[in-house]
Amino acid sequence: MSFKRTALSVGVLGAAFLSVSAAGIGTAGAHGTVTNPVSRVAACYAEGPESPKSQICKDLVAMSGTQPLYDWNEVNIANVDGRHQQLIPDGKLCSANRDKYKALDLPRADWPASPVTAGRVDFKFRVTAAHQGNQTVYLTKQSWNPTQPLKWSDLDPVPVAQVPTSRTSDNGYYNYSGTLPQRTGRQLLYMVWQRTDSPEAFYSCSDVDFGKGATVAGAVSALTAQAPAAPSEEQIAAGRSKSTVAHHGHGGNADEPAGKVVAADSAAVGGGSATGPLLLTGAAAIGVGWAGLVLRRRRVEAVRHDG
Repeated sequence: MSFKRTALSVGVLGAAFLSVSAAGIGTAGAHGTVTNPVSRVAACYAEGPESPKSQICKDLVAMSGTQPLYDWNEVNIANVDGRHQQLIPDGKLCSANRDKYKALDLPRADWPASPVTAGRVDFKFRVTAAHQGNQTVYLTKQSWNPTQPLKWSDLDPVPVAQVPTSRTSDNGYYNYSGTLPQRTGRQLLYMVWQRTDSPEAFYSCSDVDFGKGATVAGAVSALTAQAPAAPSEEQIAAGRSKSTVAHHGHGGNADEPAGKVVAADSAAVGGGSATGPLLLTGAAAIGVGWAGLVLRRRRVEAVRHDG
């Protein structure tokens, strides 16, 4: 094989390694949360990561720091592919079993709760990268106790809303409606957003209060207290520089190109992966080999010329 053909082959192989590594490593992108009824992470972010107002949000920051709030749109598992109950154990639903967001699982009756009533409810999902998929929203059963860890069996298996999502949004929001059944007291809405263009999924917990129920010790009825706020667009923009998440070309927003990229995030499902470092090492090795071929060829040509 000639030098030119050999160098070309090595160069193509190196490019392939680099292409694979670019698509397979890095953190999974962050893509949104429910802002009506406002989710736990969004409500605490709206209070201000550096100076939260409610005790529960203060405790969240004390337990996990401010980063989970600046990364409010990243409660996800990269490679779940519909295996939600298999990969998320009871008591870890709101955090998606991610240690970073473990404070969202605190079984407390003082999470900021939105007042609701049975009947139509309008959902708003603040999306920072739109994807094809399906959002499904479940409501807890009447028997749910907010001071106990949330279990899968606490959710009514009949969803209150189930809608497809697309790669376009309404000015950064998905808007759709659902129907709430009769409930009393504090309940919780659990949203699962499973992408259909990748195995990635996102999760969101929103506390709501139907009122007229027995008061749980330590809880303040949302019907008599001020409803929690969602973060404003100004807050979202101001906190963007402190976010540690990236979309990695997932698309769906004006800043990034469209395209399917499945980012690896094995740590999110219990265990790291050496795939990324190995790919980079392989690409580097091929690059070094290619450079060696070039230098060796030049030396041979120099010797012939001197001779």
